[in-house]
Formats: sequence, structure tokens, C-alpha cells
Amino acid sequence: MSTWANLGLQDSASPLMEQLIFFHDHALLILVMITVLVGYLMFMLFFNSYINRFLLHGQLIEMIWTILPAIILLFIAMPSLRLLYLLDEINEPSITLKSIGHQWYWSYEYSDFNNIEFDSYMIPTNELSNDGFRLLDVDNRIVLPMNSQIRILVTAADVIHSWTVPALGVKVDGTPGRLNQTNFFINRPGLFYGQCSEICGANHSFMPIVIESVPVNYFIKWISNTVNL
Repeated sequence: MSTWANLGLQDSASPLMEQLIFFHDHALLILVMITVLVGYLMFMLFFNSYINRFLLHGQLIEMIWTILPAIILLFIAMPSLRLLYLLDEINEPSITLKSIGHQWYWSYEYSDFNNIEFDSYMIPTNELSNDGFRLLDVDNRIVLPMNSQIRILVTAADVIHSWTVPALGVKVDGTPGRLNQTNFFINRPGLFYGQCSEICGANHSFMPIVIESVPVNYFIKWISNTVNL
């Protein structure tokens, strides 16, 4: 999760988020190079005294500053398109999780396991334990196995919500009457926090998401205990 004075992206917990971070760094490097070049040219133009009273056009330089930006845009567009298709790819998921957005909480369904269902509410500040995170912890976490392909189906019961977990590189809009899907692969254990990132009303910032990534054998035990309850 993000911490105080964290200016960069969160540490990735999935291969897709790693690719997003790589693309961010790639695009940022190109932007820095353009900014330095344009800044240097502007600085030199301010302080030189060269003039040409009869200059009307310069075809060579105009060709260069037309073609060069197009080539630079290709270096941004090709990795971006590759990443867009990677994010939409569904790779034979092991588990399907359904997430339903409500005002102002999430409901989850594990339809693969005897249809386990539960609601996930934010824990109020006055009920929070000493090791909890204010406005981020929930009473019922999503438990998912690591090193498994997970498919998530997202919808909403009332208004548009958005199921977003930055560490996994996942952001899916939940729209009433529509079922959206994406997939992710968690490559390490831990707690991963997210929030509703759609402006769905006054309390949309109080719809946190907490994923607890555990080894597969712990996940099987959790499923068994939940079904027996």
C-alpha cells in the first residue's frame, strides 16, 4: 500500500502491474528527454543574438520537427497497445470471484465453492484495532490463493462503482446491468488494499477493498472452514 511521502508507484504484486510500471518508466524517460531538449533550445534562443532578416522558411528543419515527434509517438504507442491487449487477456482462470458494488460497501461471491457469499464493510475508526489502517480495513477480507490465475467479475447494484487495487494493476468499473471481467495473478503473499475509484456518490471513498493473498493450502483450509460454517 502507499505510505507517507511515497512519490512513486506501489510495489507490484502481479506480472501485469510490473509491466505497467515498466511502461510508466519508459514513457517518463521519453518525456524527460523531450523536456530537456526543448528547455535547452528555449534557453539558447533567449540568450543568442543571431538574426536573419531574409529567412522565410526552412524546409529541412520543418521536416525534422514533423517526422521526429511521429517516431517518438510510435515508441510510446507500440508498448501501450501491447499492454492494453495483455490487460484484457483471460488465461484459463483457476478461480472466479464476483464483486458487486453497493452504496457503500462491496459484496463478494465465490461461485466455484458452494456459492460462498459475504458483504465487506469498512471498519469505523472507533472500532479499529491498533494495527488497523483507518479508512482502508474491512470486516471481511477477500482471501485468494497466490500463484493462481484469478478472474474477477464486477457489477453494481445501484450506481457505477470501480473495483481498484493498485498493487495488482486492476481497475474495473462496476456498472448496473452489465458484467465486466478481468484477470490477475498474485505472485506473493500479503495484504493488498484498494478503494472505489469511481465518483459514485458522497461516500464512495469509504468503500475499501482488502485482498489477503495466501498459499494455496491455506486457501483450501479457509474455504473448508467457511463452507462448514
